[in-house]
Amino acid sequence: MSEEILINSTPSETRVALVESGMLQEVWLERASHTGYIGNIYQGEVSRVLPGLQAAFVDIGLERTAFLHARDMVRQDPVTAGDESPSEPSISSLLRPGDQVIVQVIKDPLGSKGARLTTNISIPSRFLVLLPDCDVIGISVRIEEEQERTRLKELVNTLRDDQEGHGYIVRTNAEGVNDFALSADMVYLGKVWQAIDERRHATDSGTCIFEDLSLPLRALRDMMHEDVDRVRIDSPEVLDRAREFAQRFVPDWLDRIEEYSSERPIFDLFGVEDEIEGALKPTAPLKSGGYLVFDQTEAMTTIDVNTGGYVGHRNLEETIYKTNLEAAQSIARQLRLRNLGGIIIIDFIDMGDEEHRRQVMRSLERALERDPVKSSVTEISALGLVEMTRKRTTESLERRLCVPCPQCEGRGTIKSRETVCLEIFREIMRSSRQFEASKLMVVASSQVVERILDEQSATVAELEELIGKSIGFQREDQYAQEQYDVVLL
Repeated sequence: MSEEILINSTPSETRVALVESGMLQEVWLERASHTGYIGNIYQGEVSRVLPGLQAAFVDIGLERTAFLHARDMVRQDPVTAGDESPSEPSISSLLRPGDQVIVQVIKDPLGSKGARLTTNISIPSRFLVLLPDCDVIGISVRIEEEQERTRLKELVNTLRDDQEGHGYIVRTNAEGVNDFALSADMVYLGKVWQAIDERRHATDSGTCIFEDLSLPLRALRDMMHEDVDRVRIDSPEVLDRAREFAQRFVPDWLDRIEEYSSERPIFDLFGVEDEIEGALKPTAPLKSGGYLVFDQTEAMTTIDVNTGGYVGHRNLEETIYKTNLEAAQSIARQLRLRNLGGIIIIDFIDMGDEEHRRQVMRSLERALERDPVKSSVTEISALGLVEMTRKRTTESLERRLCVPCPQCEGRGTIKSRETVCLEIFREIMRSSRQFEASKLMVVASSQVVERILDEQSATVAELEELIGKSIGFQREDQYAQEQYDVVLL
């Protein structure tokens, strides 16, 4: 499967798109006004310890204090990961208010929540992840061949003789690489850690002592592999930095990094801009004529599968089966594209055939295998629902690019004109009883005033007779449909 990485960079924003076989799969963005914090290492100060939550709030110099749980202070052995977790000590025995602590951000601030921290520092490079003060070697689970896993583990164990006291995780990119490449990574990581160790003893709390690479360089570090045909970059400055980085870490792929100088915007290739725009909509069409409906809330994301205009060629069961199969593939892609995480509930169309249900689940699981983000899926429930989780470290694409509607305040709906008219009448009754005035003036949106004067004029006349005061109306084009004021004159 051929892949291509497109990098669009301007002074205010950088965007990276991953395209597989001509289709956009993932998109990342980093704005000058708000860069991500994941991977950054800080000298923090404990502000509060919460024994009931087994956690502490740590001031690292950001707008909101960050959250550190006791379990994130216990190093999980990557060799035994998945087995019984290590015992979790009491947070009170580990931290006290005012303590200085070196922490790393593992989850960006999300909504009203602060960043999530860990004291288990890890520093990634092209092929390895350094684990300071941890004497273990772990191998990525995506390297499946046992002979290759053994070779890499023995190689790292031999090479790290000069790096005693540190552990390593061998990344997926290291599959098939030689000892020279791994040794170069170890030297680089050793220098980075030495610099961090020196800075943490010479800085005040709330200071960043290590900042991860910029988005374009992270893309090269984490996404470059054999299936990537080329990387196209539309900024000469970013291109120079990318080539310097590649010369140091992946010299064999230097010729795959190209400058994009066409007058046509780079994200117009493969319809990337249109795909991003579509990912902000609540629905996603299927080629067959069916569609998916996404509803993202604070607690979870729900996905509803509908046949839409697809009627099939055989019978209803076959139509439903084909729609669900196509939906399973599309859902896996949309989760990556929209960067949806947390709890996800999928409502496939009900299928009576047990074999059809099994095939749809296998199709979903196979599609999710290509997703680099860890996920967990359950079988279809008795209600026809599939429950799954997908690791969430950053805001979804919608939350990054959009804000709640100022009219509906994020509800997704606004009150009808009839509802607002009735609220105004109730407010008129309330105000006339509480205050003395000879006249009342209602200021509201043009749509609401027009409805009152056209369809509710009889009601207004009855109100004037009932309260013994005249009522005037004033259109205000700047008011939203739900906004109004009742003014006493």
